[in-house]
Amino acid sequence: MTLTIGQIVDACVRAQPHRPAATLGERTLTFAQLDAAANRVAHALQAAGIGRQDVVVWWSDPALRSLDVCVGAARAGALFAPLNPLLPAGEIARITSYLQPRLFVCDLAHAEAAAAICAELGVPLAISGAADLPGTAALPGLDFDALADAGSPAAPAIAVDDRDPHIVYLTSGSTGRPKGALVSHRASWLRAAPGGGTFSRGVRGGGGVVTAFPLYHYGGWHYVLEAWQNRKPIHLVRRATADEVLGAVTRWQASALYAIPAVWERILASGAGTGPRSLAHADTGTSHTSAELLARIKQFLPQTRTTVLYGSTEVGRMAALRDADIATHPGSVGQPATPGVLWTDPNTGEVCASSPTTMDGYLRLPEETALALRDGVYHSGDVGHFDDEGFLYLTGRTKELIRTGGESVWPVEVEQALRGLPGVADLAVIGVPDERWGELVCAVFVPEPDAPVPDLTLVAAHLDGRLARFKQPRLVASVAQIPRTTATGQVQRRVLRDLIVAKR
Repeated sequence: MTLTIGQIVDACVRAQPHRPAATLGERTLTFAQLDAAANRVAHALQAAGIGRQDVVVWWSDPALRSLDVCVGAARAGALFAPLNPLLPAGEIARITSYLQPRLFVCDLAHAEAAAAICAELGVPLAISGAADLPGTAALPGLDFDALADAGSPAAPAIAVDDRDPHIVYLTSGSTGRPKGALVSHRASWLRAAPGGGTFSRGVRGGGGVVTAFPLYHYGGWHYVLEAWQNRKPIHLVRRATADEVLGAVTRWQASALYAIPAVWERILASGAGTGPRSLAHADTGTSHTSAELLARIKQFLPQTRTTVLYGSTEVGRMAALRDADIATHPGSVGQPATPGVLWTDPNTGEVCASSPTTMDGYLRLPEETALALRDGVYHSGDVGHFDDEGFLYLTGRTKELIRTGGESVWPVEVEQALRGLPGVADLAVIGVPDERWGELVCAVFVPEPDAPVPDLTLVAAHLDGRLARFKQPRLVASVAQIPRTTATGQVQRRVLRDLIVAKR
């Protein structure tokens, strides 16, 4: 059986063509409109010479156009690579150089920066939304919307193999350089199918799904596809604020909401007395989720069921803690999605997974792929153990990766960006446990003699334009000396982390 992204939309169009497929603010896109728009994009890409496994970059603020570009690229057999719209141009240039796209598509807000990047790298540029601004004839690049409008709304005659990757999710490598996780049509289809994601028994209620994840993140695209697999609309937000998220739930009478713990904290601190009554699911995960937060979610939304999800971009869902088990298994990330697909290494305790939803590897990075996938087994870098009932508890990580608010941050990248900060003799970056964010990025400084310890304002000013906001420190600390190994001078991060935590 062939399982492609295009087929998910095909099934929705056959069942309910005029039902909303997605919303953003006041705007609505039906399944029929999505289907026709995606076909036009596929034809436009084909006419532009975009072929099988060619990379198409998408750099845009939140927009419904993201959906038809993603589906259109999938129907054309291309690789869709969504980028974080908040990243500075320098990071986007490094990512683009790594991806080697055949086409770079952006919105008006990013046109100037994208034009400079594409000119330097020799990448064709197309701009979406150019017609919305008078006097844009001088804009560099092609008019993407005009190209798509010229395409046929009929399905393209392109054979797509469901074993081919259809999307590249960007994560950071161990040295801070980007790496792109390649996920196939079949893997994405299975991740989003009933039983493969959050809603094991389907979405309860008559409304759609609200996600606070942005559409450059695996989580965002997962909930798009899972909503459609359940024949439900996906409700997007421009920013993950309490007003926007709760506003979307109320406006569209949504049945389900997924938000990371930090976003739930915003919602619960918003002052709203009781939550929207339309919600039947109030779900969370991706980082440490305290029992206290789960209790407050239940108090705010007593009619809902909550699922805590544990997974990764590389595999999708690996475990889930269901509503009925939250009180009896505090601190657990739940039971494996499927028996036998998740275990801990008997020697190291590292969590390993083997599943048909596993990524194909990292784009053009054979060494990194070999480290993550060994004989088809994904090595997560998380350390944990199972109790007698098969519930997984995470206790640490083998890697130095910092997980903050659902995002991944490598200490080396932050350290490199902090170099040159005045008055600093030495520095290191660690992750410090935090109830709200999972971990906080913490910069630890050894100040020069008689120099003050840099504060967060100075750090932010130094990093402005150099590093994405989510990678910037939220905490600073100082020590007399950074603990390092004698032979190589490497930072002993675990020792440093224990020292800083003990001082807090």
